[in-house]
Parts: sequence; structure tokens; C-alpha cells
Amino acid sequence: MNTPTSRQLLNGRYKIIQSLSSGVFGQTYIAEDEKDKDVDYPERPRYVVKQLKINQFQSTSYFDHLRLRFLTETETLKQLGKHEQIPELITCFEENEQFYIVQEYIFGKPLSVELKNNQTRGYKWNTTEAMQFLEDALGILEYVHSQGFIHCDIKPENLIRRSKDGKLVLIDFGSIQPIDFSTDAELPIYQIPVTSLGYIPPEQFLGQTQANSDIYALGMIALQGLTGLSPLELKIDPTNNEIPWTNEEIQIDEYLSVFVSQMIRYNYQERFQSASEALWVFKHITWKHQASKLLTSHIPISARRTPKKEQKRINPLLAGMRWGIAVNSLVVGVGVYSLVNNSSSYSETEILSQAINEYQDGNLEKAIELAKKIPTYSNVYPEAQETIAEWQKQWHDDTKNYLVAEEALKEGNLSDAVSAVEKLPYTSYWRAKREKLISKTQATLAEKTENLLNQAYQSARQQDFAAALEYLGQVPPETATGAIIQAKLTEYNQKLEIRSKYLLNRAYQKASVNDFAGAIKFLEKVPKSSNIYPQVKIKLQEYQEKQQVRKSLKNQIKAMVEFNKHKQDMLFGQIETDAKISYSPNSPIQEEVNI
Repeated sequence: MNTPTSRQLLNGRYKIIQSLSSGVFGQTYIAEDEKDKDVDYPERPRYVVKQLKINQFQSTSYFDHLRLRFLTETETLKQLGKHEQIPELITCFEENEQFYIVQEYIFGKPLSVELKNNQTRGYKWNTTEAMQFLEDALGILEYVHSQGFIHCDIKPENLIRRSKDGKLVLIDFGSIQPIDFSTDAELPIYQIPVTSLGYIPPEQFLGQTQANSDIYALGMIALQGLTGLSPLELKIDPTNNEIPWTNEEIQIDEYLSVFVSQMIRYNYQERFQSASEALWVFKHITWKHQASKLLTSHIPISARRTPKKEQKRINPLLAGMRWGIAVNSLVVGVGVYSLVNNSSSYSETEILSQAINEYQDGNLEKAIELAKKIPTYSNVYPEAQETIAEWQKQWHDDTKNYLVAEEALKEGNLSDAVSAVEKLPYTSYWRAKREKLISKTQATLAEKTENLLNQAYQSARQQDFAAALEYLGQVPPETATGAIIQAKLTEYNQKLEIRSKYLLNRAYQKASVNDFAGAIKFLEKVPKSSNIYPQVKIKLQEYQEKQQVRKSLKNQIKAMVEFNKHKQDMLFGQIETDAKISYSPNSPIQEEVNI
């Protein structure tokens, strides 16, 4: 790997002024743009330049493979850089058989520095600070996932606290699954940076990275801010591999405690399944937290805390809400204030808790009856009335969705059936009904999805991404593999476009040396579904016409050469004949000479 020096200008303009870091996939520098100097603002703009690692002793085919990978990575960064909290891709170029990426430079400090300083001072995040972090970071993560990518290396070093506004910026996308036109290669364990350990979830070490692997990493960072301990310093329960981090010393919102615990579950299937789902729940918690602060500001300080004995009785209720708050806003409706209120209203909170349990068991009338027992003078009364109204509306909607699913299943419309079933909540009552419906559709959907996926993967391995996209497009988006399908659709579309541009570029190279036949061969490999195919079609016609012209000229030249040769042969034949006549003994000329 050739390391650039401060004396050379990369791409004729970028001057290296500082080395930032060296990672698995390359070296990173800070550079100044020598050609973008403003007279009124003499300080040159700064950028981050990433040099990809290349083994100089590899074959030409391997180098071509790296070039394609480089083009793909730059397309990924270009797409992700549209987000306001992800560095913008400025340019990319190849120079002296080295690949470079130039990105926006973010002025600020890594979150790792902030957390280290906090630990030195013995400072820990409070509820508000932790919630601000999660809201900011989950917003970025939701965008990354929506574009079909998994970051795979979220850690404090890769989150910059931007100086100008204090917002987080996510950097270093070098650990996104290495892009290959055939298969997805996981990052080998021996290549995982030491600074990433503790933030990487268990499934990622097994080569089974999920979208919510990134959620685990964010949860561990939040935990580090709340406890003041790095992930490797936290104790793990050997019986279930979970991290029992909550204790009396950590005074935070109990809903937030449940939320963070949900993010860092050992089994990825028990975490939030997407950043969108996590954000949806988080917004409810944020609203209840703000409402709680507003309410408690009007209550005497002595009455704001729940006795420890009663807190222990309440905690199991919170623990049971893990999936309830994720899928059922009714459970979230029982706000923080009701759970941490003074002891005088605990009985009303207990009644509302019992009502919630009845509702989740499918006993709507009994749940409403219990909730109506809460007296009007109780400060829990407004929430109880609001909850009753929500129950009635939600029950109507859930019943409607169930009937739609049942009807769709009878008509054999599996996609609509699954879509309706997914709208049903995960309460104990509706869970049983969900499972009954799903069991009737799951086998058929699983078989159909598996066949289509296998055909798509096989086409992708043969670099036929157009066919792969066609197969994936037939997979019902409502299936359990919907997230994978969306990721693959994005990936194959991207690779199809990258490969198409690569083929078009090779065609240009062939045409530049008048090898139109070679250019046509490359153009014919470009799929018709590609965005650049209209341009390819024009070039294909142009090169075919030029090839015909060259062929016609060639034939004309050949004919002229043959004609001239024939004419020359005839001329030489005539001269030879005339010569023979001239020197014949009986010729008039010879007789005259004899006389």
C-alpha cells in the first residue's frame, strides 16, 4: 500500500496534512483542497480522504474486482451522504493504482472522548441526556436501514458530536458487508477492531448479522453513558447471557430502563426488530416522560417517590410491557406518573394495572368495568378514561383486521392475509388468534419465499442481477423475510447499476481504439432494466453503424486492391506479349532489322 506524503497532491488538489487512523479496509487522512481557496477566506476547506488498502502483488483480475468493489462503495456513500447527519461524499478517484474516497470533514469530537471524560469525572448521563442520545442516533440509524444497509460497526469512535449544533454524525461505513457481485462476505473475526468489541452483538460474530445488530450497539453506548462503564466492564449473567445493569444507584425513567434493556437483549429475535419500531416506541416514552415532569412539578417533593417496597411490586409490570409497549399503545397509555405516583393513589394504579391485564386477556367488558371503578377525584382517573376510549377503538380495529385476514385466507390471498394479521397486537388474546391464522399461511408462504430466494441467489451468483431482481420482486413483502428482501432488492439494484456503468465504460475504452466489435460485446451485456440502458441503446446503434461503415470501407479497399492487382497482372501480361511479338524471327520488325 503506497502511503501518500504531504508533498504530493492527490488528484492534483488534495494535500495530506494529518493521518487520522488505520483500519481493516484502509488508511484515513485529513486533507486540504489546494484548488478551492477563497480570496476572502484564505483557510482552505478540509476533507477526510480514505485510501483503500490494496495488495500490490495481486493479479490483474483481483485488481479489477477491487475496482468494482470501490465503485460500489462510493455509490453506497453517495446514497447515504444525502442524510444531514452522515458525511457527504465529495468525490472518488483512482490514482497510481490506488483508490481514494473524499468526504466531508465533520468538525467536532468523537463520542468516545466525551464518554471517557465523563468516566474520569465520575459523571453519568441522566434520563434526559440518554433520551437525547437515543433520539438522535436512532433517527440516523432508521435512515441507514431504510436504504438497505447495516452499518455493522457502531461504536463511540464512529459517532461525532458536531461542534456547530451538538448533533451526532455517523461516520466510517467501511465495515458495511463487503460488496461482491456473487455473495455477501462477512467481516472475519480476526479483522474486527479492538475498539468494536463489546458493541458487536453475538450473532455478528457468527456471521448472522441482522439489522437490529446496530440497535444492540446503540443500546450498549446508551448503557455506557448511563452506568459510566464500558461494555467489557459490565457483568454478564451466565444463566441467560443478559446484562443485569439496573440497580438503585441508577436513577432513570423506568420506561427508559425497559427500552434500553430491550435494545441489548442477547437473542436478536427478542430485541426491537427495526430502528423504525424502536423509534415508534421511543416517541411514546418521550411523551410520557415529558408529561410526567409536567405533572410532578405540581406535586410536593415528599409525595413524588414511590416507596421501595412498592417499586419492587411495580417492576414486574414494567418488565411485562417489553413487547406490549412495542406493539400496543394502550399499554404505553398507562403513563409514568401512574406508576411512580405517591402511595395514596397506588390502589387506583393497581386497579388500572388489573384492567390492563384483563384487556390483554381479551376480557374487554371486564377491563372497562374495572377501569370505571377508579373514582373521579383520583389523579389516575384521566388516564383511566383515556384508556377506556382507546380500548374501545383499538378493539374495533383489531376485530376488523382479524375478519379481513380470515376472509383473505379463505380466498387464498396470502399476501393480504399476512398483511392484516401483522396489524393485530401481541396481547395474549390476539396472539392466540394470530398464531392460528399464521399457521395456515406460514407453510405456503415459507415454501414460496424460499424457492424465490434460492432462484434469486442463484441468478446473483451468475451475475444475472436483472433476473435476481425479478425473482425478489415476486416475494410477498409482508413475510418474515421482508427486511431481507428489501435489503437484497436495494443491493441488487445498486450492483446492477454499478455493473452496467462498468460495462459501458469498458465499451467506451474499446470504441476509443476503434474496436467497435469489442465495444458492442460489452454493451450487449448491459441489462435492459438498467437506468442507463437508453444511453446504452444509443451507443449500441452508433457502434453498430460505425462497425458497418468500417466493414464496408474494408470491403471497398479490398476490392480496389484486388482490382488494381488484376489490372496490374493484365498490364504485365500485355507487355510480355508485346515483347514476345517484338523479338519473333518472323515479325516485320525483326525482318527489317535483318535487312
